[in-house]
Formats: sequence, C-alpha cells, structure tokens
Amino acid sequence: MDHEQFKLKSVQGDGRGAVKDKLPSADRIRHAAKDLFATNGFHQTSMSELAAAADMSVGLIYRSFKSKAEIIEAIVHADFDEKIADLERIRQRLGTGEITIEKSIEELFLHAMRDSDEALSFDILAEGSRNERVGQTIGKMCERLRSYLRGFALAANPSLAGDQLEGAAELMLGCMFGLGHRRLAMPRLDASQTAEQSARMMVAALRAL
Repeated sequence: MDHEQFKLKSVQGDGRGAVKDKLPSADRIRHAAKDLFATNGFHQTSMSELAAAADMSVGLIYRSFKSKAEIIEAIVHADFDEKIADLERIRQRLGTGEITIEKSIEELFLHAMRDSDEALSFDILAEGSRNERVGQTIGKMCERLRSYLRGFALAANPSLAGDQLEGAAELMLGCMFGLGHRRLAMPRLDASQTAEQSARMMVAALRAL
C-alpha cells in the first residue's frame, strides 16, 4: 500500500466525523497522535502504538519526526493555527460591524470552551513545563494570540495603552485558558451561558479602566 494514499478512518464519537483522505504522512501521524495522547497520555503512548494507529512503520514516523516531543510541537502549531483562524474571522466580523465587541468576546470564549480537548491539553502543558523546546513553542503561539487580544481590548476601550493594554491581553488569555479547562470543575452554567456572562463582565471591566 502506498502510505501517501492511505485513508485515515474517522474515530466514531469524537465529533470530528468526516473521513480524512490522502493525508500526508506527517499529518496522519499528528492526527493519530492526538487521539492516542488524549486517551493514553503522552508518555504512556509508545511509538509502536502510534505506528499501528497511523498504519505505518516506526521508521517512517522517525522520517517525519525525530521524537514524540516534535510531534507535540506539530500538534501545538496546528491547533494554534486553527485558533488564529477563528480569531481572524471574529475580528473581521467585528471590523465590518456585523457583531459587537461583546459578541466578539463571547464567541472568543465560546470557541475556547468548545475546541478544548482537556486531557490532551493538560498533557501538552505538562510536557511544556518539562521540555524547554515544547514550552518555547507554546509561548510563541500564545504571543500570536496576544496580538489579536490586544485588538479586541482596544475595540472595547480605545484609550488602553502600555501596561494596561498588556494586562488586558493577559487577562483575556488567562480567561481563554481557564474556560478551556473548566470541565473538571463541574461548572454550573453551560458553555453558551458562561461565554455570554464572561464576555459582558470582561467588556465592562475593560471600559472601566
């Protein structure tokens, strides 16, 4: 079988649905790794298990990635690219007047809650605290988010500058991280209610500065 023509079967019940056809080797490895890391944990997943899930040899995996840490970096890059694309769509809708700043931040928070794979995210953050290279990758991706968050903060309060603007971006980033890891806290509000209430309070706080 030509590995580049391999058809990755969708995992039933994971919400992703569609079959991923003809994925390049690196993407196929990344998709398989996300499923295994989320289910079994990063360190508990062996390369042989990953090779079986991706339907390729261990040697072929090492042709694309030198280590499991590099696979995590690829997962981080891909996930943040999706987040940035979401932020850009929200920013454009805000810019055209289609939605208000309150609705923009509400959608921002809602995406953070709905797109989070908490088990995998915790494992990646833990690895980032142990592995300097992974940690730096996460840090660089967060800086990409901050550039958008500053824009949303300024849309709520154009007078923000300097430390106040940076503080606003840090607060919004912290809210995104926290809301994306809320399931284990057994929240009393659903995602939509939480996003709406949090956005209203966020905008009120920004305008009060």
